[in-house]
Amino acid sequence: MSKPVLVAFDPADHLVDDAAIAQYLTEALSADDAAHFQDALQVVARARGMAQIAEASGLGRESLYKALKPGAHPRFDTVQRVLGALGVRLIIEPLEQPGPA
Repeated sequence: MSKPVLVAFDPADHLVDDAAIAQYLTEALSADDAAHFQDALQVVARARGMAQIAEASGLGRESLYKALKPGAHPRFDTVQRVLGALGVRLIIEPLEQPGPA
């Protein structure tokens, strides 16, 4: 009997349309973990093509890789430019308030 071969899961392979990308980033942002959101942003940029996102955002490809690598602290305007290049935007909404007890 042969051993099963496991293939590494890459979420970038499944982000095939704008709705999936928006949902993926929304869920990552709702985790309240900046590193998790940054990782999700990098996954989405890979799904769309780093060179394409770099060009559309006005960033150099190397700068984009540096901004999205683990442990980096990209500026907010960099994140906004990448989101714009991905065709999505951040939306602010009030936190849900608990009802009267």
